Amino acid sequence: MAPAGVEGIDESTVRALVKLEQVLPDRLRRRVSALNTYTVLMIGAPGHAAIDPRVLTELAHACRDRERVRFEYRDHGGGVSRRTTEPYRLVCSRARCYLVAWDLDRADWRTFRADRITPKPPHGPPSNTVSRPPRTWPSTWSRGVSVTAYAHRDTVLLRVPVERAAERISPSAGVLEAVDDHSCLLHTAAHALDVLVLHIVLAGFDFEVREPAELREHIRGIRDRLDRALP
Repeated sequence: MAPAGVEGIDESTVRALVKLEQVLPDRLRRRVSALNTYTVLMIGAPGHAAIDPRVLTELAHACRDRERVRFEYRDHGGGVSRRTTEPYRLVCSRARCYLVAWDLDRADWRTFRADRITPKPPHGPPSNTVSRPPRTWPSTWSRGVSVTAYAHRDTVLLRVPVERAAERISPSAGVLEAVDDHSCLLHTAAHALDVLVLHIVLAGFDFEVREPAELREHIRGIRDRLDRALP
């Protein structure tokens, strides 16, 4: 498994690393193994956020050794904050890599984009506060990667069973929630409303916008333009 967007690592390099791991001395093998063992792959669209491999390795070691990690974090608005966390896993889509960790100051599970993390050692002692994530960790990670990381968020009702929707919508693209045997909710987000509309329509299912109201108005505007394009 290869985290995408890592500076200096392409597919051929990853294949070589996998072969190399089998013959490395124990000390070096543990460094490579930590990145493989504590990284979860989620399928998504290609992206361009390059990540320093030294940062990924440092975070993977903290996940493995259950050490607290201190870092500066730059949010989507450019603001910088200091965080003290107990890392659990790295989650990688084809677009980006994220750190899932317990935020000690906020007393909650949080998801951080790895390319926005600047480690600030020395780090803390071994973590004893949180031994495992909640049972809902798959949806927690998916929500952090596909919803909370973006400015425009929506909830739509898809008129298909959740199992069928999951065949077209990956965890890195949105969070699905069953309503009944014939419908489910999709929670997703994007940087722009046009991208949201495209994402929902291309899923190929009948849907109803639940929120926000501005998304409904945006879709009405698109519908009117399409009507004028087809006299």
